[in-house]
Amino acid sequence: MATVLDPILNSPRFPHYLRQLQEAFKVEQRKREHFYQTITDEDKAEFINGEIVFHSPVKMQHDRVSQLLATLMGSYVRSRQSGYVGHEKLLISLSRNDYEPDVCFFNVEKARLFTRHQMRFPAPDLAVEILSESTEARDRGIKFEDYAAHGVTEYWIVDPEAETVEQYLLEEGQYKLAVKVKDALLRSPTIPGFAIPARAIFDETQNLQTLRQLLEQV
Repeated sequence: MATVLDPILNSPRFPHYLRQLQEAFKVEQRKREHFYQTITDEDKAEFINGEIVFHSPVKMQHDRVSQLLATLMGSYVRSRQSGYVGHEKLLISLSRNDYEPDVCFFNVEKARLFTRHQMRFPAPDLAVEILSESTEARDRGIKFEDYAAHGVTEYWIVDPEAETVEQYLLEEGQYKLAVKVKDALLRSPTIPGFAIPARAIFDETQNLQTLRQLLEQV
């Protein structure tokens, strides 16, 4: 089966290309170590393909959607002690890049290994990114590819403008769109039993009603 590496592997200059790649990777790793040493609790920053990406403050609608979803997911998971839900500035360290998903979920097997002072975390089981003009290309591009490559079994892309949620599930190493919803029920196979109306992510009244229903199930 042909791959993008075939022209390099079949070239007589392969050893030269390999040395170039190794040197480039060493340089990138030094930059990554500098990133770890210099970021602070106050920063919202990611390390992507060798570059530090600082994020500007979010708009009100982004913050509102993020909080509403994190409240539902976090309350549900805590009430069942079924894992851990991270919100906003939790740093996910993958093999090359470091991201701060808007919301993410770790199953109980991963979560029980976390420590109080931990600042870098493994790939989550579910990641949620809330679109903005400055992040959409990455959310649909490098993050989409990277989360799949690292076994994040479920990925939600939330559009606060259109008030829609795209749910992607991992199949044979690639994401397949399961549903794109605006008003329908959204079920997560990654968080057993977690099902919410998509409107509850965007509407505060619906959010409170859904939160009560989730907690009544305990």
